[in-house]
Amino acid sequence: MTSFQDRERAEEAKFAHDGEMDFRIHARRNRLLGTWAAERMSLSPAETDAYAKSVVQADFEEAGDEDVVRKLLGDLISAGVDADESEVRAAMKQKETEARRALMGEV
Repeated sequence: MTSFQDRERAEEAKFAHDGEMDFRIHARRNRLLGTWAAERMSLSPAETDAYAKSVVQADFEEAGDEDVVRKLLGDLISAGVDADESEVRAAMKQKETEARRALMGEV
């Protein structure tokens, strides 16, 4: 095998690994966000778990984070929680940092 082919395979492997890590970080972030929102809505532990899973699923509706923000904000407001988009986005950023640190610690 040539050196070029070795480098090409290494780059492909890195690209795949980075994509998988991004997916895992976003899934964990969304689960943490779901837990955060469930606590604000005073859900039971069982409801919190189910809600966190629903937030993870909501991320598959469209590309980007808008589907998750829309779900969280809508659910918080429907539950009578005083929340706005900037608060949800700030929590999203904080939970993404938390998720990234946790996953990097596992590697």
